[in-house]
Formats: sequence, C-alpha cells, structure tokens
Amino acid sequence: MSVAAIIPAYNEGKTIGNVLKVLMAMKDLDEVIVVNDGSGDNTATVARNYNARVVDLPKNSGKSIAVLTGVKNTQAEIILMLDADLVGLKELHVRELLQPVYSGEADMTIGIFKNGRGATDLAQRIAPFLSGQRALKRDVFDKLEKYSVKDYGLEIALTLMAERENIRVRHVELRNLTHVMKEEKRGFLAGFLSRMKMYWDIIYCIIKFRLEVF
Repeated sequence: MSVAAIIPAYNEGKTIGNVLKVLMAMKDLDEVIVVNDGSGDNTATVARNYNARVVDLPKNSGKSIAVLTGVKNTQAEIILMLDADLVGLKELHVRELLQPVYSGEADMTIGIFKNGRGATDLAQRIAPFLSGQRALKRDVFDKLEKYSVKDYGLEIALTLMAERENIRVRHVELRNLTHVMKEEKRGFLAGFLSRMKMYWDIIYCIIKFRLEVF
C-alpha cells in the first residue's frame, strides 16, 4: 500500500529539517509532502533542500486546511500525519505508527508520547485525542468530508468521527519523542493565546459534532 507523509508547517524552519532528515531516508514512504501554511520564515526553503514536495498556501489557514490540502495532493492509500516540530523522531516511531494500518489491524493509529518530556507526556496521557501523530487509511479522510472541521479541531474531529463511523483505532506509544511547545516557539503570551485558540477550536468541534445529525 502506498504511503504519503503529510507535514503541516507554519514557521517551523528551525525544527522541520530534523523531521525531514528521518522521513526522506525511509523507503517505507512513497511521498513526503510539506504543506507550507503561509510561513514567514524559511520553512519552505528548508523543506525543498531536503527534496520534500512542498505545497505553498498563500496565507496561514490553520492546521486542518493544511492537512486536508496535503491529502488532496496525493493518491496514497495510507496517510501519515506528523508535526513539523517533533524532537527525537526516529524511523522506528514511523514504523510503529504505520504497522497496525499496514497489517489491517487498525484503520487509524494515534501516537502517544512516552518518556519524551514531562509536560508533553502528561498532556497526551490526559488528552490522547489531541495527538497530531497518526497513520490512517485514505478512506477515513473520505468519510471526514461530510463533517465540519475548524483549525486545530482536526484531531478531535477524526477521533469523534471514528466513534460514530466505527473506525478501528489503536493507540501507539512513541517512546523518547516529544515536540516544541507553543510557548517556547512564540513566547509565553503569544504561545498561551495560541493554546487558548486551540482549546476553543476543540470545544467548538465537540459541540458541533454532538449537535449535528448525519
């Protein structure tokens, strides 16, 4: 089965190279697509230097649109979603995410950080549905088309949809993996406001899913 890695990236020039260095060396992947979400830094340049395929969005449109744009730009049967700010990514992590989908044991995997760093480990233990590290069959995204997804609501939308559509989900521990927190990347205030927006999008998505009938 063909596999495309999709990496949504907004001003991730400092970290995306470490992710791409791992992915571009893997024969398991047929495509690596970076969706440059209106970045103002060198994100796109770094991605192209690693020979990743880059899809440029003219303005910052949010993670959901970035990922869905990536999906529309590939015909791969399995979609691998990874964040651009991962720290400690190894080939083993990627294979652990892909294997249950490859083997037919799951329709979607959700990666959960373990032994990475205290703050991110705790956050994912409390709310594993927020993880952006996933592998899923293409038809899961096809089902998602009838649901409304808003910015950071993508992960929770996939999780809620999986419950409604009886999609088989498996959690996968990703040991010694973490990511750069928003407050570290953008400064405390900007990072905090971005985090609050993310939580609002999640709440909005949950309410909308619970109220809508399909």
